[in-house]
Amino acid sequence: MQIVPPKRQTSRTLPLVLALFILAGLVPPAPVGAQIAPALRSEDTLPRKPITPAPFRIETLAVGTDAQLLTVFGNLDGLRSGAGQSSEVPLVSILRDTLGDQNPENDRLRQVWMLTYTRPTALQRAASAVPFLYGRLGGKKRASAKGLPPPVIDLADPKRDLWHRFMWVALQNVVVNPYGLAAKASASTMRRNSENYRQAHILRALAILSLYEAETGGESAFTPAEASEIQARLTLTSKTFGGLIDDSYLDEVLTRQNTQMLDTRGHNWELLRQRAEAEGLYFEPLKMPDGSATHALLWVAREDLQRNRRRKFGSRFLNISNPWSDSRLARWDGHTEARFIDAEGRAVAEGTVGARRVELIPLALYGLDFPKIPALLIDFRDRLNPKKREMSHRVIEDIARNVLSLSRFGDVHYFLGRTVFEFVTGRRGIDVNQPTRLRAYSQLKLLLALDATLDRGLRTEIEGRVESVSLNPLENDLEAEARLARQQYAALVAAAREPGGLSARLDRDRRAEMVPLEHGRAGRVLFRFANVLSLGLYRHREDAAPEVVRLALDGERRLAYHKRFLQEVARSTPVVEVVWNMEDVRRSLRFLAGAETRGDAGAARVAAKIFAQTADAETRRLCLDCLYRINNETAKSALLRIYQSPTLEPELRLLTAEYLRNALREDQRIAPEDARAILATFGQ
Repeated sequence: MQIVPPKRQTSRTLPLVLALFILAGLVPPAPVGAQIAPALRSEDTLPRKPITPAPFRIETLAVGTDAQLLTVFGNLDGLRSGAGQSSEVPLVSILRDTLGDQNPENDRLRQVWMLTYTRPTALQRAASAVPFLYGRLGGKKRASAKGLPPPVIDLADPKRDLWHRFMWVALQNVVVNPYGLAAKASASTMRRNSENYRQAHILRALAILSLYEAETGGESAFTPAEASEIQARLTLTSKTFGGLIDDSYLDEVLTRQNTQMLDTRGHNWELLRQRAEAEGLYFEPLKMPDGSATHALLWVAREDLQRNRRRKFGSRFLNISNPWSDSRLARWDGHTEARFIDAEGRAVAEGTVGARRVELIPLALYGLDFPKIPALLIDFRDRLNPKKREMSHRVIEDIARNVLSLSRFGDVHYFLGRTVFEFVTGRRGIDVNQPTRLRAYSQLKLLLALDATLDRGLRTEIEGRVESVSLNPLENDLEAEARLARQQYAALVAAAREPGGLSARLDRDRRAEMVPLEHGRAGRVLFRFANVLSLGLYRHREDAAPEVVRLALDGERRLAYHKRFLQEVARSTPVVEVVWNMEDVRRSLRFLAGAETRGDAGAARVAAKIFAQTADAETRRLCLDCLYRINNETAKSALLRIYQSPTLEPELRLLTAEYLRNALREDQRIAPEDARAILATFGQ
């Protein structure tokens, strides 16, 4: 591998490429006098010991006779395990409701537990309510052995998060704010710290599940639809109205998110690598077990410090001070690492003929998932540098909201000023006053726990600095989180084996799932308002026998399964038979047709769309059968449009005409204008 030397011959084409990036606003202009680096191959980075994939495994525990608790375990080789204690730690648990059979079509995923996410101690709660306290006072030592740990999300009820947000906003404005500025500031600070603490663990659970799916290579314990649902729902928790996204759009959400993340990482990788080369520094990516680079380190060679003492340094992009004129590096006694390079600047193994030893000093660690530019997470010479950058957004928000009582929606001048300021800082790639970098720090903690290739001294140094940068009093350190995860998993297993534990909760959740089947929209809205007004204490559940509940939910879940599958088919390709197994498509269409009155407008639209996207005669007849049997106006409108199509085959036109006449005779739900058109075409 090529180790980037301090000085290289300047390329003629790269300045033109960088100029285009600058014009597009993607790269901040380089400081005057900065050296433009030549483009390097993707492998031109500092080498590290080979990384072996973290051995994830999944454990399935039966919950009664009709549910499963699936737990992802990971070997956290990066943590210091106690004497005789395994490095394997339970990380994420997910409850799957199977209704007691082997048919995956009626399965439903419910609670997700990130086992490092725990209820805070009294001291942590009190500290989280102190305005402008950006740090930790302590950590939690032990999790409760009784009761269920707090889940990070309920996949079966994603709308609950949205209602809870509205509930707490209303509660604060009506109950807390009238008591004065101190009460308002404390309540706002506590709510933000709680949400950030939960979001950090959601991001870590998302990363763990993504790594597990990548490692299993198609042999996951989750079906593709389940894996997509879990990751998309976890991603959407950061969006205010993410809980309202329909299940049919989850695949699209996940694809878009993954594409954007890969683009951002690739963009930041190149920017940081090229800038490091231009400044005479060494670039090293830090990779997750699946090979994805989420962070990167910058190093400086001790032998270069004297040679480049008078060299100019462009600190604007890297956001660190000039290493060449820094006297602290000249007498550096902190962590260093030795690498070996040959005469051509290539990294080689120790003992290679002609190789020379290079002593490297760590300068900074960056996150590659941050928009526009790599985010500075650790400055090894200045602890306050990343802390100030992390705090900048929080300080401005807290002063505006808690001290000056300004709001984006209540003060036009503040709204315009903040919008312009954030546009400029975001467009120019300024790593100050940016939204909180939860993803970068959450993934860094996970990387430290999983990656055993990092030198122990470097890992300890990074861990200490990550904890010092933390702004949230609710956070715990890595060692404490591993201990809490084991304790909370033990409590979860105990609840799974007790009749009044997970099984009882599952029964309550099923009866709540029955509400849309028994009540209309107006009734459901009233029940939701009752839940909000009671601060979540009241939740309506149907009073039905377990057998009745299972039977009703079985049909409804299977209908949702086939509808979602057909929606995925319709969106994925303009010609269905080219991509999909037509027997699977026909099977789902038969189920939709058999559902009859339970089919909704969405089912009718997807049947009509598949009719237009296939030339398979049997599949088209099944689509027409679905539109006839689904008793709503959308289905009959689609059936009428198909009949009126001039390109429709004669035999299908006859079948469509028969369906329309039968629908009219059976007094099915037909829009008045469509009914008149059918009468005008076929008479009585």
